[in-house]
Amino acid sequence: MPHITIEYMIMIPMLIMQIFLFPLTASWIMNTWVDSRRTLALQDIAGQLSSTMQQLYFSLNHVTMSAGEVSYSPGLPPFIEDISYVANGTLRPVSGLGSNYTKVIDLTVWLTGTKNSVTTAVILGPNVAWQPSLFLSNSTRASVTAQKKADGTILLGFDG
Repeated sequence: MPHITIEYMIMIPMLIMQIFLFPLTASWIMNTWVDSRRTLALQDIAGQLSSTMQQLYFSLNHVTMSAGEVSYSPGLPPFIEDISYVANGTLRPVSGLGSNYTKVIDLTVWLTGTKNSVTTAVILGPNVAWQPSLFLSNSTRASVTAQKKADGTILLGFDG
């Protein structure tokens, strides 16, 4: 008879611990998986935005293109898992050899209200300028704009 009591004394705390341990572990694993999935979606969007910016820049940078403005809506989804996202860019020159020939726009995309964000670099030429602006995914005017000025400077930014 005393053996059954000892077994219960050992097993009951283990069962109680499992009641709390399994849901906490499952929740932690699911949160990690959701964050990874959201980050992957943000990386895809950042890649598409940076590619769009490069294509607009290189198209307008050709000598046959005259001054003008182009706006392109990349057709990105307005939400990632029902959460809107925002993109912002900052222009910086590249240091080192040939730095007067290259400028980079650091493009940051983040989910509104979460800790998920990604940053990518868009490598462009020396005649690029950045107009401080935000890309709001749920805006009806969400687009990338590029304006070639008479002096050959190409001003990139977001509309919406």
